[in-house]
Parts: sequence; C-alpha cells; structure tokens
Amino acid sequence: MVEYVPALDIRKKFKASGRVRDVVRRLGVITADRVHLKRYPVENPVSIFNPGLVVDGNEVVVYSRITLGYYTYASAVAEFSIPISDLKKGGLVGHYTAEITVLPGNNFDWWGVEDPRVYEIDGMRLMTYCGRTVSYFDSKADVERALPVTAVFEEGRWRKACVFRLPKDFRRNVVSDKDAFLVKMGGKLKFFHRLHMRDDGFCMVISDVPEDVLSFDKFREIVVSGTACVIEPAKFEEKIGWGTPPVKVGGEYLLFVHAVERRRMRYSVFAILMDDNAEVTAITPYYIMQPKEIYEVYGDRPFTIFPCGAQLVDDRIIISYGAADSSIGIGEVDLSEIMSILDSNRVQ
Repeated sequence: MVEYVPALDIRKKFKASGRVRDVVRRLGVITADRVHLKRYPVENPVSIFNPGLVVDGNEVVVYSRITLGYYTYASAVAEFSIPISDLKKGGLVGHYTAEITVLPGNNFDWWGVEDPRVYEIDGMRLMTYCGRTVSYFDSKADVERALPVTAVFEEGRWRKACVFRLPKDFRRNVVSDKDAFLVKMGGKLKFFHRLHMRDDGFCMVISDVPEDVLSFDKFREIVVSGTACVIEPAKFEEKIGWGTPPVKVGGEYLLFVHAVERRRMRYSVFAILMDDNAEVTAITPYYIMQPKEIYEVYGDRPFTIFPCGAQLVDDRIIISYGAADSSIGIGEVDLSEIMSILDSNRVQ
C-alpha cells in the first residue's frame, strides 16, 4: 500500500535528546474571549486554536478551529482578519469579529471540522481540514475515523468539494488520515497527508491524485494512488505530521513539520525543503520551535505547538499555530536565517 523511499534516513542528524534551537519569534497570542462570533447565540467560543492563514492585501485572514464545549469537542472553522500592521511583537492586543464559515454537515465531518490548512492553487483558495466521520464515536468502527476533506472558496463562501481516501483494498488498515493539503509541484498536483495505521504506526506520505482533482462541480470522493512515505518518526518520537502548506522560496518549497516526543508527548517543530519532484532536499538537524511561553505550556493539551499556516511577508515568514489546544499563537521567522540553517544541512 505505501512505498517506502530512501529519504527515510534524512533525519539521522537528530540526536536522541531531540536538540532544539528555537528561532521562531513569538508575536503574540489570541484567546477565545477576544474573538466574537457573528450571527451565533454564543458570543465567544470556548477555545480557538490550530489556525490556518492566507495574506490578502493588507490583512492576514485567519481560519481557526473553534469549539463551543467539551462534551464531544466537536469543532468548526471560524474566520477573521488581522491587519498586517498588527504583526509585530505586542501588536495582537485587539478584539476580533469572526464568522463561523465551515460547519460539520456530511458523513465525512459529522463530528467535527478540525485543523484547517488554507492555501491557493492557480488563483483558487482551498481549505483542507480533518473531518471526524460519522463513525468517529462508534466503538465498532476502528478504521477511517477521520478523513481529509477539501473545500473551495467561491462567491464569498466555502463549499465542500471532495474527500480523499485510499483505494478500497487498503482502507481497512487506516485508523485516520490527517494533516493534509494539496501542493502544485512541477506542474503536477500532489496530496500531502499523514496516515495513522492499524499497527499504530504514523507516516508522513505524499500521494498522486487524478488530473481533474480540482474539478469541483459536485462533492465527490477522490481516490489517491502511488502513496509514498517521505519521513517516519525518529526513535524518540511517537509521531510526526505535516504542519503548514509550503512557502515557495526560489525553486524550492519550505514546510514546517510537527513532531511529538515519545516520552513526554511534547510537540516540537522542524523544517524541510523539497524540490519540484517532491523530494526532500534539506532538513533542519534540530527542532526550530518548541513550547516555551506559558500559553504553549499550559492549556487543554499541555506542551503543544501545532502549526497550520505559513506565509511570506517581506523578508519574514509568519507562522500561525495552535497553542496548547487553547489559543492561537502567531510567530515569525527570518527567511534568511531559516534558509541558512537548511542550506547548511542539505540531503546528500
């Protein structure tokens, strides 16, 4: 089902201790009490976290996962804008008006719309999120409990377009499929996603998709093929997963990836470069971000940073991430600094 490629040993420079050189400058945090929901009887969400983002003119549009309670932790996506001028240290102090724009509603996201990645391909704005399927709480269903769903932004609203699945013969081995987005590389579309298998293994994979994948006339099922494992967890990690859709830098693609330590279950971030053939060309030899601020250390899920969005603004990359499953964190990394680290650690 999954092809294993030689790049699996590219993280050999990572030491068992999980070295860290945190180069992400924290710009601030946005909490749920400062986000006010339009056209909804509850003014504030209970929690707001794991946000994607896109830059639109002089604003950063944030698409964040929200919850209204803890009974089933069912999530939706709320959208609001931040002036780019606020993206400086200490600038995120205001209140924001948000609208719930993507809700649970079909068999593939009935119990929640989670962790949106928002990006643009050929002028089309897309969102791929993790859908908790109708079987999520069914004790008899132990496969495909969560699947990636893509929505397209048309005429001022989001329309759900497709769900991605493995071929039928292999679905019985997939517990969940998360951390997903489409990328156009070398003129071809690739699907990036993270599989959780029944043997409790986790693998970051890239799959082929049909040429007409962006034909969104009606909601449909997309069956991926040619699935190849790109990176596996290190021995001291429980799991890893794709973080942000790529930022194009020259002729390469910069992505931020999350990892979870096996012993402490702490989330950390490293970065990779890929070429047009979807091959890893460079990787940081250590984590470049790890929980350190109090809002990253303490929350509904302690010691968690979960990046979902990255955009280039002038000479810096703005990163949006979930902080302890309780709030939105915004950070920045100097482009020349992260590229210097990666250039010094090219894959041989």
